[in-house]
Amino acid sequence: MMRPLHIVFFLLAVLLPAGCGDSAPTQDPTSAADTLYTCSMHPNVVQPEPGQCPICGMDLTPMRSSSSSTSTDVVIDPAIAQQVGVQVEPVHRQPVFRHLRTIGQVEVGEDELAVVNLRYSGWVEKLYVDKTGDPVTKGQVLFDIYSPELVNAQEEYLLALRTQGADSPLARSSRRKLELWNLGERDIASIVTAGEARRALPVRAPQSGFVLHKDLVEGGRVSAGQDVYRIGNLRRIWVTAEIYEHDAPWVEVDQPAQMELSYQPGEVLEGKVSYIYPTLDAKSRTLTVRLEFENRGIRLKPGMFATVYIEYRRKNDVIAVPSEAILHTGRRSLVFVSTGDGHYAPREVTTGLVGDRHMTEVLSGLNEGDLAVVSGQFLIDSESQLQEALRKMVGPDPAADHSDHAHHTEVFSCPMHPEVLSAEAGRCPECGMDLESRAGAPEELEEVFGVRTAHAGEYTCPMHPEVISDKPGRCPECGMFLELVGPEASK
Repeated sequence: MMRPLHIVFFLLAVLLPAGCGDSAPTQDPTSAADTLYTCSMHPNVVQPEPGQCPICGMDLTPMRSSSSSTSTDVVIDPAIAQQVGVQVEPVHRQPVFRHLRTIGQVEVGEDELAVVNLRYSGWVEKLYVDKTGDPVTKGQVLFDIYSPELVNAQEEYLLALRTQGADSPLARSSRRKLELWNLGERDIASIVTAGEARRALPVRAPQSGFVLHKDLVEGGRVSAGQDVYRIGNLRRIWVTAEIYEHDAPWVEVDQPAQMELSYQPGEVLEGKVSYIYPTLDAKSRTLTVRLEFENRGIRLKPGMFATVYIEYRRKNDVIAVPSEAILHTGRRSLVFVSTGDGHYAPREVTTGLVGDRHMTEVLSGLNEGDLAVVSGQFLIDSESQLQEALRKMVGPDPAADHSDHAHHTEVFSCPMHPEVLSAEAGRCPECGMDLESRAGAPEELEEVFGVRTAHAGEYTCPMHPEVISDKPGRCPECGMFLELVGPEASK
């Protein structure tokens, strides 16, 4: 298991634009005198002049120039950036919105229900629609009914027609009575044509739909005021959903909504919010919302559950970037922007709406067309912090005094956990002890880091440099063979 100090060394070895072996980084000749040199295998070795690593004997390679010490840009070799997966995308304007996800239940719309209720008593002579769930059309005969009241009303109307004529007050009153009992024009006309009262008259469907409830059988008696059929039109259905109290202020009537069925994933039905109920459930702290959807092919059945998405807080034509491109550091939010030639500049941004599809609105800090880093930004941020740490350790001008290398700095370390380093005073995150100040020159980094590195003639582990021995052997941490340090190691 790698210790924190080794992780720092590893990141430095990967990210610093210096290599060893096959390729060497390009240098600016004008700033060669200000270049620092380091070992790619031991980044804790930093010298102002070229030479060999005192630990492994490898040639030191250029690390960076002091002219860039005051720049906020992070420089990473393009080849290394490609290897670690750094990707950039242009910033552009686009819509940003959020979806509220909840579970809804399919119901028959209350405005699509009709009830067959008789206003007289009688007996069912013949039943034509005898099953719940049967489809019916408007005007279709549901059953024939015999009612003594209906027979008497027919005879009164026919008598008035024969004695006083169709325009007489008695005839009009008798006809009105039949109409109020829900007899249609064609049924009344058939009575007049027959010239005699019919024993049984038909009862017709008031609308098209499906029989949702039936409460009669053939030969059974029906009382006045009894609901005998309930018919629902399922071409347009309701979906009721519960939303939490904190989401309620964002939901409004006519907002777009989508619905997805569990047995048909990926297929989305479009609808809208039609009504928001005025009361909140005191126990569940939820608000009921009603949505309306077209039910083509009658695929949605009452009682089904579905996943519902309500679109809200939509903003069109705003600058937005992928949410993963934004680094939140507590008080600030940063986005790294590529300025070309391996240079990456941090931009402090102000964010707005965090939308779906992993997109976040940017109110300020970015311009349309900027190349934002959307992948690998955490490695760039680590490199930025490591370069800043090096600037603090070696000072603002490493070339100011090459004669005695007296570039002192101050870092803070825990006496119990020397791998814990900080540029400021504070407490150790491991044990809570106060960090102690440590100062030294670049060649004395072993004191700054709180660990002693092996010197020439000693043996150490390439993976655990804190393991030092005056004899060859194996590392007690990982079991690797200890390597000799110094010029003799290459012989």
